[in-house]
Amino acid sequence: MSTEKILIIDDEKEICALIQSFLGKVNYSSEAAHDAASAVEKVRSFKPDLIVLDVMLPDMYGTDLCLEIRKLTNSPILFLSCKAEAMDKISALSAGGDDYMTKPFLPEELVARIRAHLRRARISSEPATKKTVFTHNGLTVNLDSYEVFLNGEEVKLTAKEFDLLAMLIKNPKRVFSAEQLFEQVWKSESLGSENKTIMVYMSNLRKKLENDPNDPKFIVNIRGFGYKFNG
Repeated sequence: MSTEKILIIDDEKEICALIQSFLGKVNYSSEAAHDAASAVEKVRSFKPDLIVLDVMLPDMYGTDLCLEIRKLTNSPILFLSCKAEAMDKISALSAGGDDYMTKPFLPEELVARIRAHLRRARISSEPATKKTVFTHNGLTVNLDSYEVFLNGEEVKLTAKEFDLLAMLIKNPKRVFSAEQLFEQVWKSESLGSENKTIMVYMSNLRKKLENDPNDPKFIVNIRGFGYKFNG
């Protein structure tokens, strides 16, 4: 059962109820606020892990409220708005928002984005290693110089190949799903169709790093779960 909490700030009570219904189906705890004043109090008392914020509120613009909320929490903020103009999106993101969806919206897509932001927040909150050079079985990865050596020979990787390898080697034996790797390396929400992209990149990495790509020693696939660095 998830312990993560979602605060929905929208003056349309029907929309709040709809979102809460869908969040309940995936075991998220949620509360709603219908104006800026009560929203600030909810942020203080409820301490949400993510906030869904409407741009138009009866007593304050959502962008102004976002600035106030940012004084209290760094939790992801996902804006909802009837406005689809680029400048409206830029204004919301510049105020401290992390995402922007226009109304009407698919509740399933909203929940998918919420889950993606929460996953990223969990990974970002994990203690970061201070190591910058990693070595294992003849493989050396230097995070500062972006260099990779295998048995003393430099291995040329693309930027995304290096980022994937760095993510895995910094977390040895931790299994990452393809979805998690895509979101962390490409900095974009995964909607479940990026598995092939990750598979191609992993195949290229193995060709460059493994003596036998069909029997990998460094990057192994845990069937049904994802990938890990076997170090």
